[in-house]
Amino acid sequence: MELLRFGQRGPLVEYLQLALFRAGYDPGSIDGIFGRKTLSALESFQRRYQLEPDGIVGRLTRARLFPYLTGYTLTLSQPGDTLDSISTRFSVPSDHLIRSNPDLPAGSLPAGTLVIIPLLFPVVSDQVHYSYLYTMLVLHGLSVRYPFILLSNEGSSVMGKRLVSARIGEGGNEVFYNASHHANEWITTPVLLKFLEEYAEAYSNHEMIADVPAKTAFENTTLYVMPLVNPDGVDLVTGMLADTDSYYLQAQALSSFYPNIPFPSGWKANISGVDLNLGYPAGWEEARRIKFSQGFTRPGPRDYVGIAPLQEPENQAVARFTQAHDFSLTLSYHTQGKVIFWKFQNDAPAGSRGIGEAFAQVSGYALSDTPYESAFAGYKDWFIQAYNRPGYTVEAGFGSNPLPLAQFPEIYRDNLGILALGMVLTKANVVY
Repeated sequence: MELLRFGQRGPLVEYLQLALFRAGYDPGSIDGIFGRKTLSALESFQRRYQLEPDGIVGRLTRARLFPYLTGYTLTLSQPGDTLDSISTRFSVPSDHLIRSNPDLPAGSLPAGTLVIIPLLFPVVSDQVHYSYLYTMLVLHGLSVRYPFILLSNEGSSVMGKRLVSARIGEGGNEVFYNASHHANEWITTPVLLKFLEEYAEAYSNHEMIADVPAKTAFENTTLYVMPLVNPDGVDLVTGMLADTDSYYLQAQALSSFYPNIPFPSGWKANISGVDLNLGYPAGWEEARRIKFSQGFTRPGPRDYVGIAPLQEPENQAVARFTQAHDFSLTLSYHTQGKVIFWKFQNDAPAGSRGIGEAFAQVSGYALSDTPYESAFAGYKDWFIQAYNRPGYTVEAGFGSNPLPLAQFPEIYRDNLGILALGMVLTKANVVY
């Protein structure tokens, strides 16, 4: 977080409010407004940690708030400590400690041993607007609380933000889920993150995730998740880019050529004004013809295809990542429409209809062909064309983008079955 003080607004204030709430202090509504109640809660928090109660989030206060965003804190063992004694002292279940500290012995710990203390709340929140910063905090927290979640940097955005993938599982069947190709469809990012956390928890507890045995899925499948393909665009839409930032001003200038599209809420593109889901080599020329005929002839908020496929750094990163793996199935999350698109033109890989019908059944979404005007140059299109394997675009939720956070519980509930089944269905055969 940057310096925060009374009167400020935006997602950084939401994260402050979320951290205070998790720490046991009532900031009022998590509304992104740094008002009197948030100020009072922050001052009380600062007193608890013997900080100057100035009501300002500076370096020291930020450090104390950090565990309440990432879901863990650290301690050094005392002479004679065991994980059991630390469990009692911090009121944390011993199995949680063991899970987060798999390399520590069950008996006495050497004094001064660093021990991870997982906090007793889910890391992933459905109460805040997501951003690159918050997504990175969540991914970091999940990888610490569940050390079998492995993070990897797959490339960078226009602004230099990392495109991070999370890996979970150890099976030979590789599956890939991605979200937020489109900036104002950012609500798909917490959908994948929440699934990642719930799957990790279910695996740890030998439980089911939806109707799938998590342990068996883990042993048979390696799931890769890239939850934030377009971090710059998402930061623009959710308010993380200040309106004085040069990239914000550039986007605003590009948007002025499309006055009928609201700014920044109508922004789908990356920060350079290129629609990333029109940037893959699968009928790109036809996508260009269609979008140019619709008037999208220059960089802007949406539907501009760029100068050639795979020219944007985000597209390049996703393509390289795909080429480096052997994915049997991919899911690309978008909003909205409650529909699942499953073919590229007449290309229908073996088993893909059956898998799509299973997805439709567990979600209540319709399985559909992609409308012709939107049927080219997307990630799903390229994956099907290049690999002849099942790939799907899931248009989650219903309404006008960006969908409100209030719709998140329904979206997640509808899609949990798809996300679980996607790990274990290949060529219409169940692998568990």
